[in-house]
Amino acid sequence: MPTSSPSPDAPILDPRELTAEIASGEKPRPDWRIGTEHEKFGFRLDDLRPPTFDGERGIEALLDGLTRFGWDPVRENGRTVALLRDGASVTLEPAGQLELSGAPVVDIHETCREVGSHLFEVKAVADELRLGFLGMGFQPKWRRDEMPWMPKGRYKIMREYMPKVGSLGLDMMTRTCTVQVNLDYITEADMVKKFRVALALQPIATALFADSPFTEGRPNGYLSYRSHIWTDTDADRTGMLDFVFEDGFGYERYVDYILDVPMYFVYRHGADGKGHYHDASGQSFRAFLRGELPGLEGELPTMRDWTDHMTTAFPEVRLKKYLEMRGADGGPWNRLCALPAFWVGLLYDDAALDAAWDLVRDFTRAERHALRDHVPRTALATPFRGHSVRELAIEALKISAAGLRRRDRRNAQDIDEVRFLEPLIELAEAGQTPAERKLELFHGEWHGDIDRVFREFAY
Repeated sequence: MPTSSPSPDAPILDPRELTAEIASGEKPRPDWRIGTEHEKFGFRLDDLRPPTFDGERGIEALLDGLTRFGWDPVRENGRTVALLRDGASVTLEPAGQLELSGAPVVDIHETCREVGSHLFEVKAVADELRLGFLGMGFQPKWRRDEMPWMPKGRYKIMREYMPKVGSLGLDMMTRTCTVQVNLDYITEADMVKKFRVALALQPIATALFADSPFTEGRPNGYLSYRSHIWTDTDADRTGMLDFVFEDGFGYERYVDYILDVPMYFVYRHGADGKGHYHDASGQSFRAFLRGELPGLEGELPTMRDWTDHMTTAFPEVRLKKYLEMRGADGGPWNRLCALPAFWVGLLYDDAALDAAWDLVRDFTRAERHALRDHVPRTALATPFRGHSVRELAIEALKISAAGLRRRDRRNAQDIDEVRFLEPLIELAEAGQTPAERKLELFHGEWHGDIDRVFREFAY
């Protein structure tokens, strides 16, 4: 197999380079890292509306304010649209949801320090702009047409394409927030086992983190409406990826899947030296590999194009040069630390990985899909094999906690990583999700006033 392209801007001459690129993500165990990402909704403290990009109290002003903490600005057409610092980035989702993509770190203690530091910095600037931030899975108050749009070229293309392939894609773009973790693998076989365990258990994470029960100020009938939205966004690039459980699955099969995902765009620098997004929505990357992409005939893709394209698939678990766990609603600080702890405990300890595989290996395709389809509405109460997802979650948490104990990564106070699972253990034992707790408040002491969620659950 050839190695991946020596330069990300060199043309791809052999399709096998795509498989080699994913394989190049293999890392020996001492080099395994944890990358945590989370998104959150901004709102103006006076009227609770989401901030626009422009203006004295806008999202760009927030990004520019964060540069005082050593972040380097990233500009598109002269506007600040992202920040970089020490392997981490702060970026914007389409409606200005603020995302921290954390640096690769060695343990959950570091992850939690990073999240805490980020939220401290954001609050310091946001307070000056009279802004707040809320961690939930779905925007609880504002309509889709009341959400702003950020001036990023790729979002314009996606905004025009989404309504052609699903009814909820624009809601996914503008009104959802998630927390996810990115984890490493040592070999192709290790990747396959982790992918299968993570995909089968992703609905359990969705249930534990369910926190999106409101739409436009009223209960929407779901506990994780964010998760439901993905079922009607774009079937070509979402879902449970049944082929992952088939014999022979590996890097090459995943590449075939990505090649069949319709494209969104190609990014190129024009004669003016500025970057431009070429609209390739609905086109085939296979045609691009043959130099037959409409509008760019005769031009071959680069590894940078392939990397961009891989980010436009949105399955429940995504493979790049690491595995991404994508099933959880956004939430408060302690659950931003709990999500990576849950998956590290399951996947970074051999005995835990074996136990987790034993837990899910006989799930049928129908059972996996039933979990995926019903958990957004009923979460931990979803029936499963005569019991419920709650029992499955408790067992998964036991396996994860044992894995974290064996990892034995301790902080300066000699406390291991198991402490970060405590919010999830408490939720599972109580059998009540964050969404259900908010619904109780909404129907009780809030007296149906959704504005209370911004006042009582903001960072």
